[in-house]
Amino acid sequence: MRKLFVVSVLLATALPVLAQNPRRAAPPTGPVPRLPNGQVDLNGVWVGGGPINDLERDGGLKPGDIDNLLLPWAKELMSKRDVTLEPHNQCLPMGVPRTTPFPYRFVQNYTDKTPTHLFILHEGNIHTYRQIFMDGRKHPDDLDSTWLGHSIGRWEGDTLVIDTVGYNDRWWFDRRGHPHTEQLHTIERWTRKDMGHLENIVTIDDPGAYTRPFTVRFMATWTPGDELLEYICTENNQYGVQTLPGGLPAADTTNSGRR
Repeated sequence: MRKLFVVSVLLATALPVLAQNPRRAAPPTGPVPRLPNGQVDLNGVWVGGGPINDLERDGGLKPGDIDNLLLPWAKELMSKRDVTLEPHNQCLPMGVPRTTPFPYRFVQNYTDKTPTHLFILHEGNIHTYRQIFMDGRKHPDDLDSTWLGHSIGRWEGDTLVIDTVGYNDRWWFDRRGHPHTEQLHTIERWTRKDMGHLENIVTIDDPGAYTRPFTVRFMATWTPGDELLEYICTENNQYGVQTLPGGLPAADTTNSGRR
């Protein structure tokens, strides 16, 4: 049953993407588009730009480059994980810098005023969104841990830099189960290389799970003509009722009055 569940999840992940545009042309390679103020225009629908199956391989590293940095407890935890236990397969958010085969949209501010926010809207898993503060604020000292953390952004030339802390430790970096802790700090550097390609170089610093920071690189592609489709992943969601995070059986609720 577990194997059947995983196959069903993977098929459900792939088919809607293919249905959007089964004959998608290669991404265009024209000049980088810009907003009226000269800033690089990231608006549009993109796919890719982060790990899915394997943080090492997808991030351009060799086998062992990240695994060898795991602290002993984190290595043991990862050895006990398999794709059937993955929180993302239970309709929960994917974290950062992970992506899915589904598209996402950058939403920038078009006004002449200094933008206060930038948003990334994800199609997959209940239309997750990221809010990036662009007004120069700092991270709060009393953050509550969340799935996508607290993100502040700035421009360094034509590169958007997103600095994020305040993550919870519940999501996985990839389907292999690379873990992290609430000490995780990510810095993403998004650079549009041409009309159709957006590079994302990510520095991952988590002293709670890894012996030192490491950097991974991904490439997203622009998909003109595509739109974000409705994605429902919460109907009859039993996660946390039948099982707890990590696949552990839920506590006995026989006498709790719950039916």
